Amino acid sequence: MMTSRIELFVQNVAASADFYVRVLGFSSSEKQTAEYTVVRSGGVQIGLGALANLPQDHPLQLRHPNERKGIGVEIVIEVDDVDAFYEKVRSSGYPIQEALTVRPWGLKDFRLQDPDGYYLRITSR
Repeated sequence: MMTSRIELFVQNVAASADFYVRVLGFSSSEKQTAEYTVVRSGGVQIGLGALANLPQDHPLQLRHPNERKGIGVEIVIEVDDVDAFYEKVRSSGYPIQEALTVRPWGLKDFRLQDPDGYYLRITSR
């Protein structure tokens, strides 16, 4: 059996955890520290680690300072009711990068970036 956890390395673990909990409705780990925490929602698990703790030769430390983290990657989160989820995020006041849209492949989604610039696509199933 396999499971999966995405790990994102961020400037401020508490601020990132707040985004995932307050804006996206995840729950946070009881073992949250300033250096690492895990947020969960259903089968989605995201580890948030302090970028400052990565070694200097780690690829995230070597990228150009103006380059968005996670370039070339979309984190796709599937939800049961994307219309309601969109309204929840919109009502939080958090900026949405692309509004709710029906895509050519038939699914509805919207897109936003987390506080560190990781690109998220929230989509119907």
